[in-house]
Amino acid sequence: MKVALLSREYPPEVYGGAGVHVEYLARELRRLLDQVTVHCFGNPRSEPGVYAHSADPRLVDAKANAALLTLSTDLAMAAMLGAADIVHSHTWYANFGGHLSKLLYGIPHVVTTHSLEPLRPWKAEQLGGGYALSLFAEKTALEAADAIIAVSQGMAQDVARCYPAVQPNRIHVVHNGIDPEEYRPTPDDGLLARYGIDPTRPIVLFVGRITRQKGLPYLLRAAQDVRPAAQLVLLASAADTPEIAAEVEAGIARLQEARSGVVWIRRMVPKSELIRLLTAASVFVCPSIYEPMGIVNLEAMACETAVVATRTGGIPEVVVDGETGVLVPIDPDPTDPYGAPRDAGAFASALAAAINTLLDNPEQAVELGRNGRRRAIEKFSWTAIANRTVEIYRSVLG
Repeated sequence: MKVALLSREYPPEVYGGAGVHVEYLARELRRLLDQVTVHCFGNPRSEPGVYAHSADPRLVDAKANAALLTLSTDLAMAAMLGAADIVHSHTWYANFGGHLSKLLYGIPHVVTTHSLEPLRPWKAEQLGGGYALSLFAEKTALEAADAIIAVSQGMAQDVARCYPAVQPNRIHVVHNGIDPEEYRPTPDDGLLARYGIDPTRPIVLFVGRITRQKGLPYLLRAAQDVRPAAQLVLLASAADTPEIAAEVEAGIARLQEARSGVVWIRRMVPKSELIRLLTAASVFVCPSIYEPMGIVNLEAMACETAVVATRTGGIPEVVVDGETGVLVPIDPDPTDPYGAPRDAGAFASALAAAINTLLDNPEQAVELGRNGRRRAIEKFSWTAIANRTVEIYRSVLG
């Protein structure tokens, strides 16, 4: 079986969970199948079987809308996929390339949904009118796909709700995974000091893009009430828009004036550094207001770090309240297009209270962290995920 994986992200250009997913899925699938190629966006890759594609230079020169650049890249992808038995696309950025390949070559198209465009209305800030194009690309691809893989039960329910034309028997749940041999407790080797982090003080850690989805402004508000002895370390970069970048920058500046130990790392760090930072953290916080699964929670758990996360989307399928972390309820405002909490102050206060509970009870945090690693190993191995994915491939090939 020859499979082509389509993704905007692939190492070393990874900024979210989809890129992590494709990296490890490709590695495991190569052990099971005759041929696995990866088609991604961006700069040329040196890895065998990995092909990078770019938008039409004329569109780039014309400073075309970002969504048009994406669809142009999908055209370039589709032109190379005639030899595949199956195309498997990830996120709307690559979905249309998979759909075109299905039409061109008569081969099955499998889609993995890591998020859904109708549930991310803040993308209109980033794409302008291009948001209508991203909605169109995703809807067209999902409704015609031979199989849809949702990364959580919550995501499967969202697919059925957003796209009622999709037959339920075409939706399959295959969770994101983790490599526990790579993501494991790893002692600090002086990294903390190099980033200006005090290894003798508790660390509350956030890792994520600067986007409405990730809820960073609520964590900044919560941090005003977090125990003063704790440090807040923010690995936050890749802002969706200048507006939210400015909002977060101002919020961090105010927090740094009010308390010590606020460290902002403004770039994606190498995986080896991320693992050390996750290990060093007393508490990992995921304040997302929309999260289909949240692979970063798994990464923290595999490093034996207790997690405080929002009870939303697929997060409760990963983080078990009271066993591997603490889940914070969110009451979404039905009139808010972003799914923001009805009472932002109450949500921030609940975040702060959950964080303080673990800071005040370090032995409990350690126990939750150990339970988290055990759960990551038992439930979320990439080997099992790849085997299940191959079963879905075989089902659509008939």
